[in-house]
Amino acid sequence: MLLVFCAGFLFSCLDSSAKYLVLSGLPATFISWVRFAVHVVLVLLLFRSWANPAMFRVKSLPMQVLRGVFLFGSTIFNFAALRTLQLAETTSIYFFAPMVITALAGPLLGEWAGWRRWMAILAGFVGVLVITRPGVAAFEIGHVYAICSTISYCLYVIMTRHMGATETAESLIFYSALAPAVLMLPVGLYTAALPTDAFQWMILLLLGFFGGFGHWLLIKAYKQATATALAPYPYLQMVWMIGFGYLVFDQLPDGWTLGGAGIIVASGFYIVHRERQLRLGRRTVPMAEDEDLAKRL
Repeated sequence: MLLVFCAGFLFSCLDSSAKYLVLSGLPATFISWVRFAVHVVLVLLLFRSWANPAMFRVKSLPMQVLRGVFLFGSTIFNFAALRTLQLAETTSIYFFAPMVITALAGPLLGEWAGWRRWMAILAGFVGVLVITRPGVAAFEIGHVYAICSTISYCLYVIMTRHMGATETAESLIFYSALAPAVLMLPVGLYTAALPTDAFQWMILLLLGFFGGFGHWLLIKAYKQATATALAPYPYLQMVWMIGFGYLVFDQLPDGWTLGGAGIIVASGFYIVHRERQLRLGRRTVPMAEDEDLAKRL
């Protein structure tokens, strides 16, 4: 829980910095590429790659590359959404990720959700509809980008959980940055627009630290707990995002955003409650199969 909380703070710093740079005129593709390029350099230095062969040793290179592509997709779609949406809006839509993770964890990871938690997932989707209001004037391309970012992030988390048992934390954090940095190099250079002052340079280079260290904390967290157990705790990130949105951009979320976020958060906390009951059930019925127990709960 503490690792996820700290990761959420770093991701709030990442989004706030990215929004500042996007509004300053830098292309989202170039910002995303720099974020991963700096991420690679930091990992090589901090993990002393010259004396740490475990960083380069992998069980499945295609899976590592695919996971990196999902992370890049989540990042670039999120940065594109920040051009038109408030920090609180993008974060609120991102909060639907735990529901999607919970839904996918059953068929992909064997961590099954019961029917009550499925109802909570549907309630969370209603919250997303309240925020985006599709079909009305409030719906815009930024909402589409935010939803695409959320889906990419969910697939990244699922793969992190799946690969955490066979891959080292060092290789997961390294290849998740190396894959997009290499694959998107032509696009990043083609759309490059250099910062205009030292402060923008500093913010641009810090993106790699915020993203890299934040995802390293997530990897550590998902190695110690199930995807469904940890899924709701990123909701605490909403506090940071509202604060950064007000202090840096003088923006506060509207009633629709807060209402939708409230529905999503309530759904997420209900999933926490059901996960706790599931863990208690495992203690009292140790011989029961996880899938059958989850369905009963």
